[in-house]
Amino acid sequence: MAVYDLEEQEQLSAMKAWWEKNGNRVTGVVLAIALVVLGVQGWRWYQARQAAEAGAIFGAVTQADQGKDVAKLRVLTDELISKHANMPTAELAALLVAKAEIGAGDGKAARSKLEWAASKGSDPLLRDLARLRLAGVQLDEKDYAAALKTLEAAPSGEAFTARFEDLRGDVLFAKGEQDAARDAYKKAAEAIAKQGGTQSASFRSVVQTKLDALGGA
Repeated sequence: MAVYDLEEQEQLSAMKAWWEKNGNRVTGVVLAIALVVLGVQGWRWYQARQAAEAGAIFGAVTQADQGKDVAKLRVLTDELISKHANMPTAELAALLVAKAEIGAGDGKAARSKLEWAASKGSDPLLRDLARLRLAGVQLDEKDYAAALKTLEAAPSGEAFTARFEDLRGDVLFAKGEQDAARDAYKKAAEAIAKQGGTQSASFRSVVQTKLDALGGA
């Protein structure tokens, strides 16, 4: 028993010596791991809180949109963009308010919101949609150079290819560049054929009508 006690005491002394030498480092590592864990949990909590707040504001945005309250829609959208610009709900709100502003005859305000969504938005598909609507506003304003610039980069996915080419054709036709417009409509028709039934029958018919009017393929 005495031998065991002696061995135990030697082990304890060795452990104490090791701890005196390495304890601070071990404590630091444990503390760092704990801080990382707490940081991850805190970040997740923060993200969830931010998403919930953005969702609540967007809910109010949709209510204002349904109520045709353009003034309130603008205020709520500005709040959503200022607080949660990295959330897709901010882009959706920008698209909604732009549509409302166009309906109210305020193309300048609509263009501003669409420019933000097209350049600063976090979701690629929503950016593409914003670019389409922005180019449409620019076409209506006869700002053909800006519209072509907006449509210059290819969309992030094939879903919008036909729409981009069709609108590009409209801009070129408005400029009087019929050959270039025909080429754009042809690309739109080819994209529609490639995508199969994903495009509406009415859209396919409209593109084909434009193409036929300019001499077809």
